[in-house]
Amino acid sequence: MLFYGKDEPLPERIALHAGPLSVWYEEGDLRYIKLGDCEVLRRVYAAVRDRNWGTVRPRLSNVQLEAHSDSFHLAYDVENKQGDIDFAWRGTITGDVQGTITFKLEGVARSTFMKNRIGLCVLHPASGAGAACLAEHVDGTIDRSTLPVLPVPDQPVQPFAELRAMTHEVLPGLWAEVRFGGDIFEMEDQRSWTDASYKTFCTPLHLPFPVEIKAGTRVEQSITLTLKDKRPAEPDQRALVVPALPLTFSLQPESPVRALPQIGLGSASHGRPLNARELERLKALQLHHLRVDLKLADPAYEANLRRAAIDARALGILLEVALFISENGEAELRQFQPIIEQVRPVVGRWLIYPVREMYAGGTPFAEVVTLARRHLARYDPAAHWVTGTNTDLIWLLRTPPPLDLIDAVTFAITPQAHAFDNASVVETLEAQAAAVMSARHLAGSRPIIVSPVTLKMRHNPYATGAVPPTPPGQLPTQVDVRQMSLLGAGWTIGSVKYLAESGVSSVTYYETTGWRGVMETEDGSPLPNLFRSRPGSVFPLYHVFADLAEFRGSEVIASRSSDPRKVNGLAVRKAGRMRLLLTNLSPETARVTVLKLGERVSVHHLDETNVERAMEAPESFRAQSGDCCATEAGSLSVELRPYALARIDAESLAPAA
Repeated sequence: MLFYGKDEPLPERIALHAGPLSVWYEEGDLRYIKLGDCEVLRRVYAAVRDRNWGTVRPRLSNVQLEAHSDSFHLAYDVENKQGDIDFAWRGTITGDVQGTITFKLEGVARSTFMKNRIGLCVLHPASGAGAACLAEHVDGTIDRSTLPVLPVPDQPVQPFAELRAMTHEVLPGLWAEVRFGGDIFEMEDQRSWTDASYKTFCTPLHLPFPVEIKAGTRVEQSITLTLKDKRPAEPDQRALVVPALPLTFSLQPESPVRALPQIGLGSASHGRPLNARELERLKALQLHHLRVDLKLADPAYEANLRRAAIDARALGILLEVALFISENGEAELRQFQPIIEQVRPVVGRWLIYPVREMYAGGTPFAEVVTLARRHLARYDPAAHWVTGTNTDLIWLLRTPPPLDLIDAVTFAITPQAHAFDNASVVETLEAQAAAVMSARHLAGSRPIIVSPVTLKMRHNPYATGAVPPTPPGQLPTQVDVRQMSLLGAGWTIGSVKYLAESGVSSVTYYETTGWRGVMETEDGSPLPNLFRSRPGSVFPLYHVFADLAEFRGSEVIASRSSDPRKVNGLAVRKAGRMRLLLTNLSPETARVTVLKLGERVSVHHLDETNVERAMEAPESFRAQSGDCCATEAGSLSVELRPYALARIDAESLAPAA
């Protein structure tokens, strides 16, 4: 539970080989298809999506595996059952000695239901951005292009459509062809949702959805990966096995520095005010602001505002007020004016959004921002005006904000738009930097505000019908058990790293208290058998913000991991002192060599041996000093237990070489 919020073991991963290619098999999926250390494909899998783009989880059975040193054959049965959806299929995966991998799906609908998608998907890693590629279309034409460098407004979300095959250059002269069968496929740049991949899927999005699939309908698809080697035949140039490199984490103080962003939290969605102990613990985080969401069409917003204003005043911080304005905005804002004048909160910025239903109608953001400014500009002329999107970056790219009316541009981040397992959640971290770069392409010189960052989606902006309520006894869709885990803390370190190094001005994370916050309430979890937190305790990610609070106003030192999906970190510097927050994002113990430190450092671990004490008694845990040790010419070998964190403090950095 302390590792990733559950006691149940992680899915088994099996290492397989197809000629020169290595691959992990995990619960019906292929992951990390590699040529030596070079990633060819990130994932190949099948997905069943309901009418609201929800994923119908698969149940595997009858798995049969025959594995050799250079080939393999897999077969298994799958059921995707949820509500009225009942789809069954047989998966067959083979890998041969030439390096050809084939994935086949043969299925049948056992009920009549509405679906948005059923079929195979391929993920190309985002590290291939800019790679040369050939797109073969269903009409036989071939386009020569490159994988998009960034998702930006003047480029299509689906850069390649009507696909029969996609071939990209893995290494100079070495190409990987992915050929599709059974449907028409197209590619999507998933970095617009902070997935670190390009996804090729079926059926094309220009076709109507959702659609009814009748009982008895058969679905057959295939994907075949083939290597196309056009390199010279000299052995030294054709070597396919690259020796594993040692795991390193390197500070890069010579790179351009950024300021640590302003960090705030969201007001708790459970609706209860902060008590004295919660306030004291939150004060230790030295937050910049508290976000409160006010849906002006909902009568409950006045109580939310009053509670948030009291909490922010007690914490001595600003309010970040997110206003959701409907088509009745004139009347709503007229009613809001006397309320805001009576409550008198200290507003640092207004985040202005049309309500969700207005996105599809294309209501100009300029109208909403103009309306809000007309009614509220006199309340506090120093408050900043911000708009963009309250959800994924893709909405910002589709509906650019009115830059002449705002001071900053905003979008939200969640790592679980498409996939939900630990590995996929960790993969999204690197894509946060690309998302910021895309937003900056649109915003120009205006600051980027990321608000909020949450582990799960807060609402479903893609739903084509009513979202069913959470069944009794189940966790709400907005709640992730990793919120209270070491992995949640490590993911938070990675998120702050990539957003800070990208130059984000301000970030709002999570909530103050409750199962979507940085600490549990005194009453504890509403579902203690599913979200097994300790009443009144802090979550491990609380300590991430506490570590950064001591370096508020610092500058961020660029850093690089040789394997960022395994070990990553964030480094800050202030008044001659340096702090590095290091995290192991994997379920195995990792030994990493940290480079370019000073002569002596202090190391403080947060892992399975002390995390319960850190959660129950954060004040005494933080009062303990770390272990002092000397480096070897600025290098330090650090062992990190599974999902562990380490705080490394130094008075100075190693001199530049």
